Amino acid sequence: MSNYTIDYVNCGLCGDCIEACPFDAIEEVEGKIEMNAGCQACGLCVEACDDGLIKVIEDDREAVDKDEYSDVMIFAEQVDSEIHPVTFELMGKGKELAAKIEQELHVVLAGHNLAEQAEELLNYGADKVYLYDQEELHHYSVEPYTAVIEDFINQTKPTIILMGATSIGRSLAPRVATRFKTGLTADCTILDVRENTDLVQTRPAFGGNIMARILTTRHRPQMATMRYKVMEPAKRVAEPKGEIIECSLEAEKLATRARIVDITKKPEVESIEDAEVIIAVGRGIREEKDLEMARELADLLGGKIGTTRPLIEKGWTKHQDQIGLSGRTVRPKLIITLGISGAVQFVAGMKNAEHIFAVNTDPDANIFDVAHYGVVGDLYQIVPKLIEDIRNGEGPLQEMAAAN
Repeated sequence: MSNYTIDYVNCGLCGDCIEACPFDAIEEVEGKIEMNAGCQACGLCVEACDDGLIKVIEDDREAVDKDEYSDVMIFAEQVDSEIHPVTFELMGKGKELAAKIEQELHVVLAGHNLAEQAEELLNYGADKVYLYDQEELHHYSVEPYTAVIEDFINQTKPTIILMGATSIGRSLAPRVATRFKTGLTADCTILDVRENTDLVQTRPAFGGNIMARILTTRHRPQMATMRYKVMEPAKRVAEPKGEIIECSLEAEKLATRARIVDITKKPEVESIEDAEVIIAVGRGIREEKDLEMARELADLLGGKIGTTRPLIEKGWTKHQDQIGLSGRTVRPKLIITLGISGAVQFVAGMKNAEHIFAVNTDPDANIFDVAHYGVVGDLYQIVPKLIEDIRNGEGPLQEMAAAN
């Protein structure tokens, strides 16, 4: 990235640079021209300054040869030989990125006795599946799994690496990034790639109040993690054409200082991430007992209850039911929001729902900006009417209720 210097001594504050900036990134502060965070380094201010008082300082830091790196790599997360569904979402996005730069999609699968799972990954469009099938990798441990990814990178030099923003991905990705002294962007919501293979990584920042666009222009590989239910999963292909490449590491490279004494599985809890219908409730619910009204509607539609942070802070709902940046990301067929204003933190966690139906008394509520259908009104009048219509076999939601 380039930086600009301004000759303040000879600057006459003519304002030409301010007028030329399309991003409102230049302003006069206490008798000086200053550039704010909105600067996109477009160079128009340099051209506008006839006296040449604004100059570009090129970044002369050493950069890698991008031509030495190619292809997009996905880390296929698995637990007890079951591939995490976020893997298929990463493959969908990875295939899209690889097509834009005319390169291949590679998948790394590590574990033990995973031949069938490797074949399954080919069915979703992987060009190559690198299979590290060794007994030492049966249970996830960050040190040997880091060694696996390190070995893969040294062998193939991928330009892009994507991992799920899961508990495993969040422990593995930083170690790999540190080992290769490269950048890592966590919890991305949008990914794109430029012709020169620079990965454009977009993620919420400052509590979701802005969307930050991040690039790793001087280092490779470029690394990003993505939340589950953010992207469209890859589709099965009719005729897989990829290949499985079997890899292995010496036992000493898979050594770990951690020793697994026992494994206790967490009790299975139904997650709103997998729900096809969600009734989301917010501040518009006045009392805890009124949640029963929302639960009744959810039960009729075969759905689950989701909430915003204020209700969790009151102790009315559990954290695993929270939707948003600090909660879960969901992608249901239908989400009905009741009394939710639509703060960016909440919207970031549900905006990809297939159908969004919002109920709010405020006609200017932000939730209506993302909703496909909206009703301005009191949820205490609207929800009972919806429930009554469904029970009587009437209304727009009857068909969905009948299916459940």
